Amino acid sequence: MNSNELFYKYYENWIKIYKEGAVAKVTLDKYKLSLNWVKKLIPKLKIKDMNRTSYQQLLNEYAETHEKQTTMDFHHQLKGSLLDAVDEGLIERDPTRKAIIKGKTPREKKIKYLNQFELQKLISDLNLEDEINNDWLILLISKTGLRFSEALGVTPKDFDLSHQVLNVNKTWNYKGDGGFLPTKNESSNRKVQLDWQTIIQFSELIKDLPEDEPIFAKEKIYNSTINACLLRHCKNAEIPEITIHGLRHTHASILLFAGVSIASVAHRLGHSSMNTTQKTYLHIIQELENADIDIIMRTLTTLNQ
Repeated sequence: MNSNELFYKYYENWIKIYKEGAVAKVTLDKYKLSLNWVKKLIPKLKIKDMNRTSYQQLLNEYAETHEKQTTMDFHHQLKGSLLDAVDEGLIERDPTRKAIIKGKTPREKKIKYLNQFELQKLISDLNLEDEINNDWLILLISKTGLRFSEALGVTPKDFDLSHQVLNVNKTWNYKGDGGFLPTKNESSNRKVQLDWQTIIQFSELIKDLPEDEPIFAKEKIYNSTINACLLRHCKNAEIPEITIHGLRHTHASILLFAGVSIASVAHRLGHSSMNTTQKTYLHIIQELENADIDIIMRTLTTLNQ
């Protein structure tokens, strides 16, 4: 590579050398998506012409159709290659220095979840047979708040029946060719307490299954298949339609409304910090705070002379 090469070709080569085989497929796909945008927005820009102005113009054009956080991710994926280009002498100065990150105003994202009454109607509609089926997967996520990939990675060995605990320490590569993968982060390795009814149900279901094989991922399984199954049950139960990830939100929201602390909910969900939980469930926490204010005011009015 020399400084007269097109930048997108340099970036394409950089991804092959430094990222292929070094990052997860889902991360590699994000780099390739960034490459497609670079090809689209600056197809004729040469490496030597990449400076702070041209880089800022690139970010600005990208930001016209993307939210600020997405633009920040795009910036981070390009920055590594540009710093390497500086080290290699292809660019004189760091073009990413003092970059301004812009973006469209994010849409209000209000998570979809069921209340306790609606969840009960959903569970009542499930077809919980004597053998493992998709409805058992729906029940397990409802009762634990596991991520979809975590639930697919559950094996009989992960159930600690005597302590009523489910050990979460891996995921299932349902987007790829199957097989176990690590959890999202270190905090995702956790022990999730189960109610006695769920323990009894699953102790019968798993007693004759291979202890190190996934319970639910016996064959290729798709997120869309489980969502379609869940959608049918929502319609049957005449409740709001949610996705399988919405069941994770449902689990968290029910616990928060029941008065469980944010710290405990964060640990149960496998969040890396309470900040993630607070950010995700901000509107629920605000509702609870409004209810608390009413309680505080009623309590204080009793303290008259």
